[in-house]
Amino acid sequence: MTEVQLIEACKRQDSYAQRLLYDRYIDKLYVLCIRYVTDKADAEELLSNAFLKCFRHIGGFSYAGEGSLRAWLSRILVNECLMFLRRKKLLTIPADGLPEMPEQQDAETALGRLQTREILQYIQELPAGYRTVFNLYVFEDMSHKEIAALLQISESTSKTQLFKARALLKQKIQEQAAF
Repeated sequence: MTEVQLIEACKRQDSYAQRLLYDRYIDKLYVLCIRYVTDKADAEELLSNAFLKCFRHIGGFSYAGEGSLRAWLSRILVNECLMFLRRKKLLTIPADGLPEMPEQQDAETALGRLQTREILQYIQELPAGYRTVFNLYVFEDMSHKEIAALLQISESTSKTQLFKARALLKQKIQEQAAF
């Protein structure tokens, strides 16, 4: 079934099409969700909520070409994750100092040896505020202005959070290089 056919069938509330849509996107969306929310049970609940919203609002979705459905689903899920983090008060800005910056060459050498799952684990270990800004900036390709508006923080706070997130990731990569 093409993406257009799938969308049209979901608009008619066809349960088979809804299942196909779910099966087609669940793995990619789970990886997206787990970047924001580290607890697997919370991630599964957020995924369920996102798919429910998708099926409830798909009538208003306008197909804009290949990939637009996935982008729309991703936006719904990211919004669900951000609402969850706000509700749980996990989007606080840590007041701790900056970690020491590792040598660039050591970090790049270690980065080449890391597996994707190890990098994802390091991202998950970041404090929620750092992790959220990092994900929005790096993976969702948002500007600091957009992040600031979305999270209701200043642009300078967004920049600081990204800087601290990168510093912590580099530190973890450098520690990996020591092994």
